[in-house]
Amino acid sequence: MREKIVLIGAGSAMFTRGLLADMIRQKWEGSIALVDTSPEALAVAEGLARKMIEASGSGLTLCATTDRREALPGATAIICTIGVGGRRAWEQDVLVPRRHGIYQPVGDSVMPGGTSRALRMIPQAVAIARDVMDLAPNALFFNYANPMSAICRAVRKATGAPIIGLCHGVYKVARRLERLLGLEAGGLSYAAAGINHLTWFTRLSSGGRDLLPRLRAIAAERLSTLGSVRVLGDRFTEGGTAARGDVVVDDLQPLCWELFETFGVYPAPGDRHVAEFFGTLFSGEGAYYGRTLGVDSYSFEATIASGDGIFEQMRETARSKSPLGADWFARISGEHEQVTEIIARIRRDEPAVYSANLPNRGQVPNLPEGAVVECPALTAGGTLTPVVQPPLPAGAAGLLATRFGWVETVVEAALEGSREKFVQALLLDGAVGSVRTAGRLAEELIAAQAEYLPLFAREEGENGPEDGAAAAPGHAATEGA
Repeated sequence: MREKIVLIGAGSAMFTRGLLADMIRQKWEGSIALVDTSPEALAVAEGLARKMIEASGSGLTLCATTDRREALPGATAIICTIGVGGRRAWEQDVLVPRRHGIYQPVGDSVMPGGTSRALRMIPQAVAIARDVMDLAPNALFFNYANPMSAICRAVRKATGAPIIGLCHGVYKVARRLERLLGLEAGGLSYAAAGINHLTWFTRLSSGGRDLLPRLRAIAAERLSTLGSVRVLGDRFTEGGTAARGDVVVDDLQPLCWELFETFGVYPAPGDRHVAEFFGTLFSGEGAYYGRTLGVDSYSFEATIASGDGIFEQMRETARSKSPLGADWFARISGEHEQVTEIIARIRRDEPAVYSANLPNRGQVPNLPEGAVVECPALTAGGTLTPVVQPPLPAGAAGLLATRFGWVETVVEAALEGSREKFVQALLLDGAVGSVRTAGRLAEELIAAQAEYLPLFAREEGENGPEDGAAAAPGHAATEGA
């Protein structure tokens, strides 16, 4: 398979490693161009990539540049993984709201952290999309950056670029549910629809047998143990593992089980993300089943420290003269894990279904037209095409209604540099306790992220660009390790 892949945000070295390992293992031909505006992060990614290519004997060619316009001509597929401001900016998205009693375990999709992040990410994503349309209009264009729905909606609204959002959350949960239901890998047939990081599994079956009743029995069993669970260490872990006496209870995920019992459909990708869509219920000290999100449950500081540590390890590996171990080329789980399969199947015109974020053109009948929804999509016709789903249950759809209103508002705020619409988005999100708090929080977040928000530095009353043009390229250091 001969492709020219352009990876924008390649300083996310774990993504770069996983993507390149998949390409090498699948014997891809062609080239990969690494792009990042951080010379330091790019040097680490390039050093690792060169060592992987040389150690494997792959025929892939490699180039690296801080100028994406240099890399884009001739691209057949473009993958965007940027994280404007990196982990240092991400910290402010979470720690500034924490001063107002708002606790977030992730802060990249919704709540004040996701809203703040959208203001940085959207202008840069739109600028990238304009370059893609100018220099590689026929390339497949994938986005992995968050907040997913807002970024993809902004890009399509401002540029018309056919961006496709990918996330491994639904796939990861499907594999977990397979194990819980006692199925072999690949034995579960399923469908899930919603907004990225709150996507509802509406169908689970195997061999034509409906497995939702079996999952309801598991939910009842799990929730019956919740009161007697002793949490391992001092926090619920990333996978939701906890202990009851000497018995390990996997995938505790109490919120997801409660939502499944309440709405009859199972939410993905897990409590760590899903809880942020219920900020009024779970943001606060001890609000998450006696624990505090982002502090002693799904510790945000631990996530940041892990990312910093992984990046340092990769820097050392890139600089080292020691050969790479075989584990560098093994299949690893992560956001990258399906994109090479998707590209290959599109090229072969081989039908297969994946979860993708695409504009709603009726594939989810009771979600807003044009909103970027996460739902099944088929590799057909040279792209991913959404598969029509039955309507979501009214309650599940209702939970999403305000979220898509939030998306539209934060997109406008980011493209216009509008403080007023930033405050509106914070209120729509619902995690703040008052209009006054929303206003103060907006000003604090704008001040904390001022380096990355040039549109918000305009004089009072001055309008932003009529076409929603993004700020000049720059400051797109990646968040990944």
